[in-house]
Amino acid sequence: MSFLVKKRTDHVLVLTMSSPDTRNALTSAEQFEEFEQTCGEINDDMSIRCVILTGAGSAFCAGGNVKDMRDRKGLFAGDPFDQADAYRRGIQRIPRAIYALNVPIIAGVNGPAVGAGCDLATMCDIRIGSETAMFAESFVNLGIIPGDGGAWFLPRAIGYSNACKMAFTGNRVKAEEALSMGLLSEVVSEQNLLDRCLELAQDIAANPPHAVRLTKQLLRASQNSSLHELLDQSAAFQAICHAEPDHAEAITAFFEKRPGKYRAE
Repeated sequence: MSFLVKKRTDHVLVLTMSSPDTRNALTSAEQFEEFEQTCGEINDDMSIRCVILTGAGSAFCAGGNVKDMRDRKGLFAGDPFDQADAYRRGIQRIPRAIYALNVPIIAGVNGPAVGAGCDLATMCDIRIGSETAMFAESFVNLGIIPGDGGAWFLPRAIGYSNACKMAFTGNRVKAEEALSMGLLSEVVSEQNLLDRCLELAQDIAANPPHAVRLTKQLLRASQNSSLHELLDQSAAFQAICHAEPDHAEAITAFFEKRPGKYRAE
């Protein structure tokens, strides 16, 4: 059975982590491979214009398996060299795959997002939370560090000081505090979470898909490039956009005061 259950609504793909018995913990090679494969498939499908990631049950994602840590099983087996290699070949495949995703991805945080689950949410471009959403960068409480890239993603999501506060204490951050620090963009009722995520995803999907994908690439590039480098890349991407048939359709739709009809392939 797939960990990521897929449901398509027009140009929006909803991915639901479907292991409620484990609170959607990230523990197996099959899960890591599924994230990687799914992101690759999305990149290859121009008809997908936005993705929503959420969790089944009461939690978004509980992170790693603490019992396996205790028992030195799975990802945590072997000597330090084995474990380092297991991280590189295992859970670190998820941040690499999501970072390489060309379409916007919205995290619908339906409950606790703890440890690797917190980091998974910060890998997404936009985070909408229910009133029961809770975040904890809790690695330090177990005597470990964010091994899945959280030390890179979290400061970029909420700033260095807030990231330090979360990572050094491991304390829980509830929905309203998460909203105030920028960890969430919106807080909605539990009943309305998926509907709100879909509404936002459809707003994104209504725009020319090539322009949205290139805009995401520029925003990602801005995190690691100089202004001059980004301006050069922006000029190249803008020239591509002007040559796209969807640009001409968007201009026509603007003057005709109607929604654009963009290519689905």
